[in-house]
Formats: sequence, C-alpha cells, structure tokens
Amino acid sequence: MKPFRGLERYYFMAKKAKITSRIPEHEIEALARCLLPEILAFYESEEGKEEFNRWKPERNQIICNNTLKQ
Repeated sequence: MKPFRGLERYYFMAKKAKITSRIPEHEIEALARCLLPEILAFYESEEGKEEFNRWKPERNQIICNNTLKQ
C-alpha cells in the first residue's frame, strides 16, 4: 500500500477546486500526515466500516435532495 495515497487524492481535488487558505501548505500537509493514519485505521476497523455503511444512505439522500433542488 502506498502511504498517504488518500492524502494525494484529496490534495489534487483541493487544487482542482481552487480551495485556498491562509494556512501555509506545509502546515496543512504536516497535519494531514498526522491525522491520515488514524483516519484510515478507523475506517478499516469493524466500527469504522459499520459507521460508513450507516452514513451512505444519508449521503445518498442528501445528494438526491440537492439534485431535485437544481
């Protein structure tokens, strides 16, 4: 597994969306490198998988509602 592959993906998405911040980029990357392993470990655990599966229907409903508003 390539370390921080998720970080690279979201970094690219943020750049593409032109998300800007006054926080220096190296500080954001340092924070992400600290948090990402913990986040990945949670979502790879049984508790994290269950939480994710409970969240997916809520997300789909929000997406559906936003689509209908447009």
